[in-house]
Amino acid sequence: MARILCAWSPLWAVSNWRRRNPSDAQPSPFALVESAKGTRRLSAVDRAGRRLGLYVGQKATDAAAIAPELVTAEAEPEADARALSALVDWCVRFSPAVAADGPDGLFMDISGVAHLWGGEAELLADFQSRLSANGLAFRIAIADTPGAAWALAHYGQDGAIARPGQQIGLLAPLPPAALRLEPETAAQIDRLGLKVLAQLFDIPRAPLARRFGIETLTRLDQALGRSKEALIFHRAPTPWFARLAFAEPISAPEDMARVAFDVGAALCARLEKEGQGARRFELCFHRVDGQVAPLQVGLALAARDPTRIAKLFAPKIETIDPGFGVEVVTLEAGEVEALSGRQARLDSLLEAGSAEGLAPLIDRLTNRLGEDRVWKARPVESHVPEQSVVPGAALGPSVAGWDPERPRPFRLFRRPEPLEAVTALMPDDPPRQFRWRGQLHRVRRAEGPERIGQEWWRGAIEDVRTDHIRDYYRVEDEAGARFWLFRAGTYTPGTQAKWWLHGLFA
Repeated sequence: MARILCAWSPLWAVSNWRRRNPSDAQPSPFALVESAKGTRRLSAVDRAGRRLGLYVGQKATDAAAIAPELVTAEAEPEADARALSALVDWCVRFSPAVAADGPDGLFMDISGVAHLWGGEAELLADFQSRLSANGLAFRIAIADTPGAAWALAHYGQDGAIARPGQQIGLLAPLPPAALRLEPETAAQIDRLGLKVLAQLFDIPRAPLARRFGIETLTRLDQALGRSKEALIFHRAPTPWFARLAFAEPISAPEDMARVAFDVGAALCARLEKEGQGARRFELCFHRVDGQVAPLQVGLALAARDPTRIAKLFAPKIETIDPGFGVEVVTLEAGEVEALSGRQARLDSLLEAGSAEGLAPLIDRLTNRLGEDRVWKARPVESHVPEQSVVPGAALGPSVAGWDPERPRPFRLFRRPEPLEAVTALMPDDPPRQFRWRGQLHRVRRAEGPERIGQEWWRGAIEDVRTDHIRDYYRVEDEAGARFWLFRAGTYTPGTQAKWWLHGLFA
């Protein structure tokens, strides 16, 4: 059974603003203001303001009349959303499955991880102490369902832990608004004298749905676990995840490199047990001040060797600022695929051995220079030469090559280069000589022509032009150099043909 932790802060926007503006903190009542339908209203109020009777949604002018000493600032919902997203990332030290519950809360699936702290109560206490140390005040609860955890965190006792299958007793005394109903629906239920959820539990389902809508019945079933509720996790939960926590924070680069190997060894052992390998790894150093320093590496071929993975992370670890120390390190594997240890076929041993030998070099170059700097040309179906090749993975599954009857040059220029002093018998003969980059080349052998036209079916028929036709020739000069050149357009007597060099053969 899933166990969900819900954390909610009624003062999230205020505390977030004060953390961004520590010098502006005031002992006077404080509130954030935003414009809603042409009216300035309070969007968040601190405890001092609430004690004076201020509330969210109140007009700013009315609030100023009640509390003249009230200090206000402009609300920044975008900054609050970014801060909540960062908090969700920070919570990965407790669980890989964390979902934001905007604008001021989050859900965390702690199924199967509470034992790492000694139990749910210990996990909750550690979570609360870390939030408090960072100046964040949250109400927290644990239950079997997101609906029940949300209700207890917002309307129940702070720190409540509903025992598995026993949340109904803790939900019974809560108000109907604890079901996350629309304000109008909750107000209607309250006007009819139904003050607690226990009274709703006793109403038959059909009359309840007819009187208060199907949403009320759905929310009730979600809270009690009768129907499922899907959470949108910030990062998809993955079984390929490893975590190491330290009794004392570490900060030395050699220590960080060592724990990178240790957490890699733990994850790779699980991958090997399941016959899997991964192409991407994300290593996160969680600092004591709540900041997370992530590092990513990619592999050309799926692997599970912790030594090789640690070596790829080593030069990147030097760029990490550990601050006052790192207390947790996590490693997550992505693009996981089957990695069999069975012997390859005899006809593929040479190719496989070559790929395995190149993989470490390709990995080092890719992670040092960037993924867009190390690639191999991949053919695609297109008649136009410059559109028939795209960058692809340096190592990867083999794909069909070019037609052997129509070979293409080893080096294809990004733009064809003009040729000068071309001598050729028209209309179809190859050139006998040409000048390229100031050097004259006399042709000894030639093949062609190969006529290539534009892909007229990709555009309007009226845009088709004969000057887009190219007649390509493969030629070799007296020094043995081989070229791929073409004549642009169809031959017209009395006009000067235009010749271009498009590539070089090996």
